[in-house]
Amino acid sequence: MPLSKLILSVSYDERLLRSRHTFLEYGGYKVTSALGLAQALAKCQDGAFDLFILGHSIPAADKTKLIKLFRSKSASPILSLWHQHEPIVESAEYLAFSDNPDELLKSVGTIFARRAQM
Repeated sequence: MPLSKLILSVSYDERLLRSRHTFLEYGGYKVTSALGLAQALAKCQDGAFDLFILGHSIPAADKTKLIKLFRSKSASPILSLWHQHEPIVESAEYLAFSDNPDELLKSVGTIFARRAQM
């Protein structure tokens, strides 16, 4: 995957955020990470992203706020990571249910491949 793809990864869990950042970079992506709502809002002002990833640890209400903000700034896709016991945030284009890093990389690659075909 080309390094030109820039991802904003948001989480409320620092450990998960760091590990997601590491394996996305290992997968060939440029990654900007934001811990919490305030950092995500600030980082979103800093640049144009090709994909937004909202982590499992973000409450549904905050995911909804972030999606509205991202939509006001960009047409880039939003991937919401989700666990079965959590409410689904309907306004994200993509959902991922797995905690497996390889599955996330596969999902991200699929999203970019679909966007390239548009």
